[in-house]
This record gives sequence, structure tokens and C-alpha cells, in this order.
Amino acid sequence: MFEHHMNLTEEQDAILNGSKGDTMAKVMETMIRYGELFGAKSLVPVTSKYNHLVTSFGLKALGPVYDLMDQLIEAGALSKQPFSADPRPLDKNVPSSFLQNIVFNHFMYSKQDFYEGQLRKLGLMEKDAFTCTCYMDEVGNKPEQGEVLSWSESSAVVYANSVLGARCNRNSGIIDLMGSVVGYVPYFGLLTDEGRKATWIVEIKTTKKPEAQLLGSAIGMKVMEDVPYIVGLDQWLGELDEDARTYLKDFGAATASNGAVGLYHVDHITPEAVQQGRDLIAEGAKTYVIDDAELQRVYDSYPIIWKKKDAKPKLCFMGCPHMSLNQLMTWTERVEQGLKDAGNDKVVIPTVFTAAPAVIKKFEETPYGERLKKTGVILSYICPLMYMNNPLSTSMPVITSSNKLRTYTSARYYTDDEILEQITKGGR
Repeated sequence: MFEHHMNLTEEQDAILNGSKGDTMAKVMETMIRYGELFGAKSLVPVTSKYNHLVTSFGLKALGPVYDLMDQLIEAGALSKQPFSADPRPLDKNVPSSFLQNIVFNHFMYSKQDFYEGQLRKLGLMEKDAFTCTCYMDEVGNKPEQGEVLSWSESSAVVYANSVLGARCNRNSGIIDLMGSVVGYVPYFGLLTDEGRKATWIVEIKTTKKPEAQLLGSAIGMKVMEDVPYIVGLDQWLGELDEDARTYLKDFGAATASNGAVGLYHVDHITPEAVQQGRDLIAEGAKTYVIDDAELQRVYDSYPIIWKKKDAKPKLCFMGCPHMSLNQLMTWTERVEQGLKDAGNDKVVIPTVFTAAPAVIKKFEETPYGERLKKTGVILSYICPLMYMNNPLSTSMPVITSSNKLRTYTSARYYTDDEILEQITKGGR
């Protein structure tokens, strides 16, 4: 047995010593080693009903992961919670060339069907539970305030912590599953009261409602992995209704990808800020003021990495993270009006809106589903990041309003209004 300094309960110690088999003992050892790296002195129970995993794509190169999954399955070391997983990487409805498809199907994601089979055996919620926005009502994986999670996926973790008030660290893939398998996670960071204190005060002094993705990007790049307490955004959001939750979904994803934010508080809006107010701000917190000029500075700082900077866009992705039902409806109306104003019947750039399968199903049951289809917009469940990871996709001039997609790929960021103009009137 390895030497450790954790204060384990009797049950935890027994699992470590093999009471539930060698495989479970190894999982417990992994969680202890992981926790000690971050100074954790104990483990706490995972209390959520569902888990969420980041690894959902059958990359050929993930051989050791598949072997690990098989070991867990053979040992009966299954997830204690049914789980959702990040989006599938492929959808034949999304435009791609013959060569792109060869790379996708034979070199990149050739193990997709096999891997999904493993996930079902381990405890997948249901066969189509693949989305980065598992907390949507339509999906059903929405934790309660105070629940302890073993999630990964940066945009989901920051949403769960901030908007829902659950408690979860920014876990890696596999660690998320192991925490769920053994039923415990190390107690440190964002699980603790002290770790949830804000070390930055961010003052919003813009003359109009700031673009969610742009504001999140500015804050993420400034505070990095710290916790910000955001003042002044409530004047633009009002209350935590569906519009605000959608805004914070996109905002949070940008803070998490352009920095490494796992939790933010919005004065008068997010649950802990409503309950505790300025008591959440740590002593000695730094201040960051964001006005119109600062947002413009951030926007202008984004590098353009297309081979031809003035190339006409060949593809547009919306939905990273996946769009909400509210967004799909709103954007249907916006696209319709944009096309009408431009005198066009269909979008002039191939455009893909991505959303959770359950959200898509609900959306298509409404009149909006057929209306969006008429505009030429493609509705898909894929992860745009996984599409853009194809080397042949990297060279494409792709546009997006997602700062997450901009950060991790060669896609070029535009604001929502700029995107609308390009897809309805013509690219620049």
C-alpha cells in the first residue's frame, strides 16, 4: 500500500485496502493521489444524482483509455450515478469534404461506436445523453445548490458552480469518472467555502449590455483561474430568468476557456451572491473595470490565423457551448428577419446551429423547427471543436460567435450581430 496523508473514513480506508476489489482500490488510490497534489486532507461524498464526463469522442489514439474502461467494466466498477457526456464529434448532416470524412472516420474518430458502447455499460443516462450543456431542463442533469459533483467539461463546471450553486472542481477527463465510480472526491478548491471567495471585483461600466462571449473572454484573460465577483451586470440581466441563464451559459464558457475560471459570482443574480452578497469577496481583492473601450481592446486583440485574412467564410458554427431552446427560437426569428432585410431566402454561408439532442427534439416539436429549416440553417448535435480539430478543417475560413471555439481552433470570432449580417447578407 502506498504512503499517504489523507484523513480517511473507515469505509474509504477499507476500499483502499481492497474491500471492494483491486480495481476499486486503484480508483481510490488515484483519487487520493490526485487530491494530495492540491493539498486536500480528506475526501467527501459525491452527492449529485447524475455525473457528467468530458470524454465522449472515439479518438483512435485513446487506446489506454479504452483499456481502462474495459478494466472498470470487467470489475463491475461502474458509475454510482448515471451520467451524461460531452457531444458526439460527427454528424453526416454537417458539411464536410470527401477527404475530411476520410480523416474523421478512419483516422480520428474510428472508435466512436466502440466507445459509446463502453459508456453505456458504465452508466450513460440514455443513448443520446451527449452534450456540453447537460444542465438544460430538456436533458435532465441539473444539480441542486450545494450538491458535490465529480464533473468535467469547463463550461458545464463553471455553470454548475456559478448559476446553480453546486460544488465542483475543474476535473480532467477520467478523473471525473473515477470520482463517480468510487463515490468520493478530494476536498479542496471550489468545494470549500474559502475556495469560493472572490479575489477579484469586476466592475461593469458599459453603456449597453455587453456581448456575453466578449465579456467572459475579457474577465477570463484577466483573472485566469481566480474567482471574480461581478458588479453592475445585474442592470443588464435583471433577474435569473431564462434569458439570463442563457447569457451566463455563454459568458461562463468564455471565462473558462479564455482563462480557467471555475466559479464566478454576479451581484444580485447568482444564488450565492444573492444569499451572501459582498461577504463573498476576500480581503485584498483586486479590481478590474470593464467599459466600452476595454471590450473593444479585447476584441481587437484577437489574432486572425486564417491563411488568407480576407477570405470569404465557408462555414459558420453557432453553439459552443450548445444552444438553449430559448436561443434556437430567438435565433430563428433573427435569421428570418435578417434574410428578409437582405432580400434572401436562405443563409448565404453554410451555417450550423448545435444543441443537445434532447433540446433539438423539443425544438423540432415547435413551429420554429420548420421555420429554421426553411432558412437553410443546419441543426446538429455535434461538438464544433471536434469538427475543427480535423487538420483539413483548420485551413477552412470558419466564423463563430463562440469565444471557446475561437480560443481552441482557427475559427474567427465575430459578435452575434456581425454573424447575423454575414450569414444573411454575405461574408466579408
